[in-house]
Amino acid sequence: MWHFIKNFRANEDGAVSVDWVVLTASIMLFAGVVATLVKTGAEDGGQDIGNQVAGMVTP
Repeated sequence: MWHFIKNFRANEDGAVSVDWVVLTASIMLFAGVVATLVKTGAEDGGQDIGNQVAGMVTP
């Protein structure tokens, strides 16, 4: 029984999995923030272009 407990304490395979989960979650959060910023910028840019086109006078 003591041998099993010592091996269980020394085993770090689960810790590596937790590290990858945290790293992946951080990357996904960052990607979501970037996507939101790009979407907002694209919408604002499209609105500005639309306003400029609407304000043009055709000769």
